[in-house]
Amino acid sequence: MYELLGISVMLAALALLNACASLGVTVIWRLLAPLVGPFSARTRADLLFMLRVAAPALAAIAVAFFLIPSYIGYEPRVTPEVVSKKLAALAMLSVAGGAFALWRSIRSWFATIRLTKKWLSRSEQIDLVGIDIPTFRIDHSFPIIAIVGTFRPRLFIARRVLLSLNQEELAAAVAHECGHLSARDNLKRTLLGICRNTLLLVPFGRAVDRAWAESAESAADEFAAQQSRATALNLASALVTVAKMVPSGARADVPLGAYLVGAETQGIKGRIKRLIEISSHGIHQRTDNPLVRSLPMICLSGLAVLSVVTASNAKVLIGVHAIVERAVNLLC
Repeated sequence: MYELLGISVMLAALALLNACASLGVTVIWRLLAPLVGPFSARTRADLLFMLRVAAPALAAIAVAFFLIPSYIGYEPRVTPEVVSKKLAALAMLSVAGGAFALWRSIRSWFATIRLTKKWLSRSEQIDLVGIDIPTFRIDHSFPIIAIVGTFRPRLFIARRVLLSLNQEELAAAVAHECGHLSARDNLKRTLLGICRNTLLLVPFGRAVDRAWAESAESAADEFAAQQSRATALNLASALVTVAKMVPSGARADVPLGAYLVGAETQGIKGRIKRLIEISSHGIHQRTDNPLVRSLPMICLSGLAVLSVVTASNAKVLIGVHAIVERAVNLLC
């Protein structure tokens, strides 16, 4: 019973702390959002990514450095406490969340591999200036232009896109995809999906996920627009052309891919407006300190170090154990 009770408590705590931390991250972002407007889109995207992954990281730190040592150190080996139905349900919810996240990630990975193989079997490799990963032309009803793959990325472009864009627009679109490639956005998208799926149906953190996706697209636009003001205007033109080619009700079918234009085109207007502003006035950011991008990671690392130091204090662990005891009694 000692081992079963301990495992159940740790799993339940992990689920609850992850949910609370995800809610906290959402609140923090709502407070920060008006303040980070002056920053570049890449800085905003990096901040959002680090905030989002900080939630499960904080939950893991709390369990590893405080709950487990306090339980091992101060819970009697022979205890009258049992695993109640409520505690068991929370523990199973935690297990289900982890299993669901793992299953969704594996499913998306294999689906991407299968679709990539399918596309490669009927594609033609081409060479494009400005990108150094394998590039392929495919026939597809959706106006595909996307980086597909996490560790072995490839660029796929639909034939109709190649025929519709002029040379300058195509170069600008490729530069946009290079922005995703440089930022490793496909890997980040995978990690964010894992963070989201561990919460199952709990909606906490999804607003941060959406904000990251929007900022990542804007960051890729700005990456391309840094080449010149003409590139910004050409990219805006390419967005208009490709968005018009999206069939009504159609969806791009790559689970893990960074698109120039996906099935969701509502954000295109804002991106085009921003690119036109850049083409007229250039990119001007009042604040874009690289330190800001790494601030969440610095805080998280500092908290981990502080946790290690604090957890070595017996009084702290005794206090944590007392809190756990009260929580278990409430669930009985």
